[in-house]
Amino acid sequence: MFNRLYVHIPFCVKKCHYCAFISHNPEKGERAEYPALLLREMLLHAPAARPLDSIYFGGGTPSLLHPLQIARLLEKFAVYFGLSADAEITLEVNPGTMSRNSIKEFRDAGITRISLGIQSFDDAFLARLGRIHTTEQSRQAFHDAREAGFANISIDLIHSLPGQSLDQWRAELRHAIQLSPEHVSIYGLTIEEGTPFARSYPANSPELADDDLSADMFELADELLTSAGFEHYEIANYARSGYLSQHNSGYWKRDGYLGLGVAAHSFLRDGYGVRFSNPDNLEEYRRGVTSGRLTRVGACQLMQAEAMSEFMFLGLRLAEGVDLRAFEREFGRVFESVYGTIAADLVRFGFLIQNGRVLTLTSRGILLSNQVFEKFLP
Repeated sequence: MFNRLYVHIPFCVKKCHYCAFISHNPEKGERAEYPALLLREMLLHAPAARPLDSIYFGGGTPSLLHPLQIARLLEKFAVYFGLSADAEITLEVNPGTMSRNSIKEFRDAGITRISLGIQSFDDAFLARLGRIHTTEQSRQAFHDAREAGFANISIDLIHSLPGQSLDQWRAELRHAIQLSPEHVSIYGLTIEEGTPFARSYPANSPELADDDLSADMFELADELLTSAGFEHYEIANYARSGYLSQHNSGYWKRDGYLGLGVAAHSFLRDGYGVRFSNPDNLEEYRRGVTSGRLTRVGACQLMQAEAMSEFMFLGLRLAEGVDLRAFEREFGRVFESVYGTIAADLVRFGFLIQNGRVLTLTSRGILLSNQVFEKFLP
């Protein structure tokens, strides 16, 4: 059913101006209570069929929890679900919420991988984004994590920020490479409805990067990071050899995962798969788990056509592409009988390349990936 666990921590010191994720500044007692709610929810699910291969603490700002709270959660998860000996256990960290002592304590608690939400190495852009940390805090957080013994550190960066030039983006990338992390995630800014950015930067704002500039920034990131020895293994992700994100790779390969916590999403491998989420309101979530019931929001049992569609558009995100033999084994259908015409057209127009029984995105296909993926929707 699932071999990965996602844990959503819905707390932030302050919500960033671009963020549409479910999070809030915790009220008195909420941080102390929340881990107990997670454990109550855990007991409402059946144990995993096999030990967990990865656990991911996301948010929000998971580093707002105390390391002892994380340690207790991991202890209980290992007992209830089981945990592989080499499981990847990731904690998202805001550089403005950690100290040299706390990062060492997170390591002692059992965290094996840190994902630093740096977003920018420019203090002016950080202020515009509404981040609570500075460039110096980001660098210090990275060095503290290294000194604490973390050999697997990922950093996030955002490009196409309002008013950002290509040269400024080049400087951001050079800062990242200089730190020498094991993993880098590169995201283009998206303006989400209901956020302060949506009010400040309407679609026609001259401060927003146009499609050509965004494409140039994406291509520059690819050039500099691959030249520095990073593998471009997924559209938005780069890694040193041996340091691909195991947890996120599971999403793109349709591994089953269970989500615990407010607004957490799950995908269980029952039949062709079932997707659902938890309530996005803490009080509603609390009522459910304390009364001993699961509240599944938007539960959807996938039909074969939906599962085949996911197999294609998720798999094509990966540089390794889609293995058509794996498609045929999973669905009992000859690929060409389902998507043959669509794939042939995408190859002909330069969006896909077929090498034997493997389909991958071309450079052009990566830049226009959303349009490619739409072709495979049921």
